[in-house]
Amino acid sequence: MLKVGVIGTGNISRAHIRGYLNLSQECVIVALCDIYPHKCEEKKQEFGLDQAQVYDSHHKLLAEAEVDLVSICTPPGTHAPIAIDALNAGVNVLGEKPMAPSLEECDAMLAAEKASGKTLSVVAQNRFRDDMATLKAVVESGLLGRITHMQVNSAWWRGRAYYDLWWRGTWASEGGGCTLNHAVHHVDLTLWLAGRPQAVTAVLANTAHDNSEVEDLSVAILELDRGLAEITASVVDHGEEQFIMIQGEKARVTQPWKTPIASVSQPNGFPTPGGDAELVAKLDQVAAAHAPLRYEGHEGQVADVVTALNQGRRPAISGVDGRAAIELITAIYESGNEHRTIQLPLTPDDLYYQRGELPKLAHHFYEKENSVVDQGGFIIVEGSPDPAQR
Repeated sequence: MLKVGVIGTGNISRAHIRGYLNLSQECVIVALCDIYPHKCEEKKQEFGLDQAQVYDSHHKLLAEAEVDLVSICTPPGTHAPIAIDALNAGVNVLGEKPMAPSLEECDAMLAAEKASGKTLSVVAQNRFRDDMATLKAVVESGLLGRITHMQVNSAWWRGRAYYDLWWRGTWASEGGGCTLNHAVHHVDLTLWLAGRPQAVTAVLANTAHDNSEVEDLSVAILELDRGLAEITASVVDHGEEQFIMIQGEKARVTQPWKTPIASVSQPNGFPTPGGDAELVAKLDQVAAAHAPLRYEGHEGQVADVVTALNQGRRPAISGVDGRAAIELITAIYESGNEHRTIQLPLTPDDLYYQRGELPKLAHHFYEKENSVVDQGGFIIVEGSPDPAQR
């Protein structure tokens, strides 16, 4: 049975804890860690984690607790050092998104994974959703043909107070704004569905949060193989209407799923009314054939990681996948700040690749004025409000 530690016991840790508790025959949580130990005690009581010992630093946990796997649920700027320490201590890691604020730190994490022989997985829980798995199956069916155009809307809304939390709203502590910390999921999905782009052009803005250095809105255009993809990242979207639209050579599909459209040309190039009904039926059949996942979201990824470790296989989402998302986000930031198109891949001699350089190079839209340790209210996880997330 795997022994698990959770490092960082803020809001998102609940999703990890629930995932491990689903697998009580395969793993047990034996350690909780937070720089504010009372948060560990709250989670311990909330979830009945009687066997879990509480630690106020990850160094103590790694030195004193016998753990096989840790979940890292701390602020983004701390992901790399904690993950590297854990891997060097011979402990497997499931790290929250984003993997790290810089590509240099991502590569240091991957180097530690290789040297240790342990496993590093990075959270990309939206791959473990029935609607996304359905979309992936349709793309992989080949029925769409080559992707010609993709629109991705990572739409969220956050009030001004959101950036009052102590680690949010600065390039140094949060690593970026909505592009990194909200749209990382849709960036990962874009890469998963369409592959890596060749270049990116982006614009950044802060339209509604004057207590934050970072962007609250960005629009990026990705150059694919003979196609384009658009990613809009926002925390100023009233209604939070997220979607993915994929135009292929032969048909269009969307998430949320609705009847596909498959246009067919008349002799003059205009579309034939009704289109290709046979192709539409085939696409709907692929979608209908998807077998519902046993666990979705974080719980799905936790289950995959635990099962992978117990079976001696690689998890579905690796550190390399986490790095790919950070590379694209880094290119978006470089393009937005430098006002030019950025070619991919990024190389170590690029200043934006290097640890600690983005806070120096990035435009400060405003300066952070307020800083609080904790906030009330519930958070939204994977699109639905959870009153338990306090």
